[in-house]
Amino acid sequence: MSYPQDCRYSKDHEWIRVEGDQGTVGITDHAQKQLGDVVFLELPEVGRTLSANEVFGTVESVKAVSELFSPVAGDVVKVNADLTKAPEKVNVDPHGEAWMIVVKLKDPKDLGGLMDAAAYEAYVASESK
Repeated sequence: MSYPQDCRYSKDHEWIRVEGDQGTVGITDHAQKQLGDVVFLELPEVGRTLSANEVFGTVESVKAVSELFSPVAGDVVKVNADLTKAPEKVNVDPHGEAWMIVVKLKDPKDLGGLMDAAAYEAYVASESK
């Protein structure tokens, strides 16, 4: 799997794609494969303020329930409501249609603590040994 180069990645397996002062957040292909078939998502309300690494929701699969962590601090400005109706999209297109939230970044410096695609691929490879 090659991960999109225009994203930054967290050790919790979330990605963020930043455009201007906003970032779109979702879970990585690696995360969805670990989860298996996603059957339910709980996402935050628009307007919620998140800290970096704060839980913003949960993803439930046939195997487990996992928390979702915000890779950056910011305010939720958009939520992908379609995903709550069709959570299986997470398994099909985790880096595209299955985005989860859009946050208005509080501090762009938060991105400095995240990995680029190459570093994330190395992290995933080292984790699976």
